[in-house]
Amino acid sequence: MLIIDAHLDLSMNALEWNRDLTRPVAEINAREHALTDKPDRGKAVVSLPELRKGNIGLVVATQIARFVAPDNPLPGWHSPKQAWAQTQGQLAWYKEMEAAGEMVQIHDLQTLDNHLKIWLTDGSKEKKPIGYILSLEGADSIVDVSYLERAYHNGLRALGPAHYGPGRYAQGTDATGHMGPKGRELLKEMERLNIILDATHLCDDSFWEALAHFNGHVWASHNNCRALVNHNRQYSDKQIKELINRGAVIGGALDAWMMVPGWVRGQSTPRQMNCSLEVMIDHIDHICQLAGNTLHVGIGSDLDGAFGREQCPYDLETISDLQKISKIFKKRGYTQTDVENLMYGNWLRFLRNAWK
Repeated sequence: MLIIDAHLDLSMNALEWNRDLTRPVAEINAREHALTDKPDRGKAVVSLPELRKGNIGLVVATQIARFVAPDNPLPGWHSPKQAWAQTQGQLAWYKEMEAAGEMVQIHDLQTLDNHLKIWLTDGSKEKKPIGYILSLEGADSIVDVSYLERAYHNGLRALGPAHYGPGRYAQGTDATGHMGPKGRELLKEMERLNIILDATHLCDDSFWEALAHFNGHVWASHNNCRALVNHNRQYSDKQIKELINRGAVIGGALDAWMMVPGWVRGQSTPRQMNCSLEVMIDHIDHICQLAGNTLHVGIGSDLDGAFGREQCPYDLETISDLQKISKIFKKRGYTQTDVENLMYGNWLRFLRNAWK
């Protein structure tokens, strides 16, 4: 079955982790066996060959570069222009992958339909390019709102105004506060350009302000349920219901600390915490129960988001194991149509509606 994964940080891994994603995961991990600069060294689960193996033919792939003020302890860039330059380097990597025939950018209905024809016809998956929709995770690198149109012409089709901590246009995970005039100006320009608002990572105040001021298309690429894991990174039932009312699709994320309560970074292990793909379906099922249907769920794995096998479901060796999800979902009593909605159908319907 075709899978759409609505959140992967491919370019970050290629440039900041120095991973050659055209190689098999086993080869990437072997090359990192002696490295200790990142917690997930030698534990990667994502590469382009593994996406093909799992029939994950279309992904939402990010650019990401945070600006940090002098009093912000988070890692990031010391000026918005540096952050912009970092995202342009990431864009250059995607373009190199296109030139090599490894990837192809999807930015409108024609490119989407052309790509689906390739992936839904017979032929060797090893030769098919991975389609990617360009998304910006955190708006800090937008030097001023005029830069957004430049980004759009480079293929940007979705944007999450915040990431972790305080941002220039909105407040993110573990922060508090509203978007303010600059954030609302950004939303207005996004609406004009028909850029999808990714509500993921917005703190509660900024979440409600964004939805009150944005009349375009909204999704949540990689977000789980606060009712199951009580943290501000997750969505409350009230927020999930508002997203459902807006026609959003919410992608289930596979970062273990977002899946099971009580996770301690660097200490907990997936088996110890019983973190499996079944837990992902717990979150998906919770959203379906709130919606009364399966039309608002998808996959947004985030499986390369600065963690690897040390912090993902224990029954997932590589991203190709996302194929296991369909059987688990069906075992809960969901129909084949429901499974197709989760694996790819809802994201496709959303995109067709947004780009019509």
